[in-house]
Amino acid sequence: MLDLQSTRDSTTTRRRDLTLPAGFIPPCLPMMAPRPPSGPFWLHEIKHDGFRIIARKDSKRVRLYDRLGNDLTQRFPLIVGAMAWLPTCTIDGEAVACDDSGVPSFDLLRHRQRDDRAFLFAFDLIELAGDDRRRDPLERRKLDLSRLLADAPPGLELNKWSDGDKFDGTAVFEHVCSLGLEGIVSKRKDSRYISGRSPYWLKMRNPTSAAARRQAEGELARQGASPAESPQTAAHANPHR
Repeated sequence: MLDLQSTRDSTTTRRRDLTLPAGFIPPCLPMMAPRPPSGPFWLHEIKHDGFRIIARKDSKRVRLYDRLGNDLTQRFPLIVGAMAWLPTCTIDGEAVACDDSGVPSFDLLRHRQRDDRAFLFAFDLIELAGDDRRRDPLERRKLDLSRLLADAPPGLELNKWSDGDKFDGTAVFEHVCSLGLEGIVSKRKDSRYISGRSPYWLKMRNPTSAAARRQAEGELARQGASPAESPQTAAHANPHR
């Protein structure tokens, strides 16, 4: 069966490749799945409600890009300051702003209320010291990322994961849902980093999360929701996911 989502992503990627900034690597994107996988070949990590960021440190310069290659460097100074302390590298992660209870809030980012305090939950290492790490297995990239960020200043946080050897995917997902978080992404430990949709990264979304509500509102708007609903939906759209 033809995967329409993958076809659209591929077409969009080819079209944007003509205008992508130098040094930007389009991110690996998870595919939606009805349930979490289980077993020793997988790891599971929290999907935070924020902006997807490709953070690049090249010699003395730091650049932050969203998933489409738009430059967000000036928007998140705390992340830029932390990246400046690292060697040359490219990191994939999620920029997050937390509310007063410490829970990630997309609304704070959407309204640009705490951009100066937003930090990066880093979950993948694309390049380090000039070496392209995309062909390395995820498990090795994760280990090297954890070492790289061991003494990182505020602005960079390692997005920790649960090993499928010890934790069942369904149990991890249920726990994340109980905390009111967006969901989880389950990833094959042996997977390479692939720009575009990857069948080795699977996303499960908490149906009661704010992100799920925004998605439902967006679908209502596309199906012809009432005018009163449409402005709210448009305001909640997130092109950075």
